[in-house]
Amino acid sequence: MDEEFRKLNAAELPSTLAALDDRVLAALAVRKSEASATRRMMAVAAFFSLSGGMVAGSALMPSAVAASPLTPLISASPLAPSSLLDAR
Repeated sequence: MDEEFRKLNAAELPSTLAALDDRVLAALAVRKSEASATRRMMAVAAFFSLSGGMVAGSALMPSAVAASPLTPLISASPLAPSSLLDAR
């Protein structure tokens, strides 16, 4: 068994195995840059979405109109248990 370990120790590493570390580190660097770009794009999308909602909510708002009572002929609401609870 010791002889086999000496042979393995003397053998040279394949070139693909030697370059494995570089490929893994390069892939990690690409993934890290893609993740930061995705976060930036999400922040920009959220900003445009919120600002667009604010503009649409303030610029396209209809004028306020007072609501008329639903039943002007009845003094108290028929669902109220007492006329003291009448809102008028």
